[in-house]
Amino acid sequence: MVIELPNATTSSQSWWSKSFAGNTSPHEVIPIESYKTTGDTLYYQDYGVTDKSLEQNIDLSLYNSDFASKQIYKKTYWLGTDKYGRDLLSRMIIGLRISFSVGFISVCISLVLGLFLGAVSGYYGGKIDAAVMWLINVTWSIPTLLLVIAITLALGKGFWQVFIAVGLTMWVEVARVVRGQVMSVKSSQFVTAARALGFKNQRIIIKHILPNVLAPVIVISAANFAAAILIESGLSFLGIGAQPPTPSWGAMIKDHYSYIILGKAYLAIIPGLGIMSLVMAFMLIGNALRDALDVKS
Repeated sequence: MVIELPNATTSSQSWWSKSFAGNTSPHEVIPIESYKTTGDTLYYQDYGVTDKSLEQNIDLSLYNSDFASKQIYKKTYWLGTDKYGRDLLSRMIIGLRISFSVGFISVCISLVLGLFLGAVSGYYGGKIDAAVMWLINVTWSIPTLLLVIAITLALGKGFWQVFIAVGLTMWVEVARVVRGQVMSVKSSQFVTAARALGFKNQRIIIKHILPNVLAPVIVISAANFAAAILIESGLSFLGIGAQPPTPSWGAMIKDHYSYIILGKAYLAIIPGLGIMSLVMAFMLIGNALRDALDVKS
C-alpha cells in the first residue's frame, strides 16, 4: 500500500529535466505496511518497519474528509519492490536510460578525441606521430577501471562525471585504428590529386581521408558502447558512479546482492540480466556491422 501526500513546495522544471527525468510528481508517495485511523489522526508504519514504536502519524484535519479512501490505495508491482519499497520495474526502465546515456555520450567523447588524434598522427607523422603514440601507449598501460576511478575521484562523484571519465579512457583504441587507416590511405591517388589541386591539409583529412576510414571505427564504437555500459555498472557497484537516488543497474545489484542467499535473489538477478542482455545486444550489433562493412566479404 502507498499514501500520496501533496508536496508542500513544487519547484519549476527545466526543459532538459522534463525530457530526461520526466515530470516531477505533485505528490509524495510513501510505501506503507499498514495503517489505522483514530479520530482526526492517521497512524501508519513505513514499508519494511514492524516496530510499533516507529509508527508515523498524519493530521487528517489538514486534508479532505475522504483522504483515506482516495490517497491510500494498493499498487501492483510486476517485478516486486526493492528493500526501500520502490518499484523495481520502474527503476529498471530508468536505469536503462542511464546506461544508454553513458554509452552514447562516452562513445561521442571517445570518437572526437580518437578521430582527431589518430588522423593528425597518421597524416603528419614524424614528431607529432611519436608524441601521440607515446600518449596512447601511456594511457593504454594503465588499467581502464583504475584510470576511470582516478578521473572520477578527481572530478567528483556524479552522473556527468561518469560520462567524462569513461569517454576519456575509451579514445585510445579509436585513435590507434584511425592512425593505421590514415597511414594506409594517405598514399592513395585521390589524396595525391587533392594535394595537387592545392587543397589544405585540414580539408584533405576531413573531406577525403576520414570518410574512407569510418567503417572500422563504427565497429569499434559499437563495442565501446557495450564496454561503457559495463564500466558504468562497475563504478556504480563501487559507489562512485551515478549517485542515489538516481537508479543505476550496478547500484541496484550492490544494494541487493546480499539478498541472493536470503530468498529474494531476483532483486539482484534482474538488474544483472539487464546488463548482460544490453551488452550482448551491442556486441551482436558490432559483429553484424563488422560483417556488413567488410569489403573482403
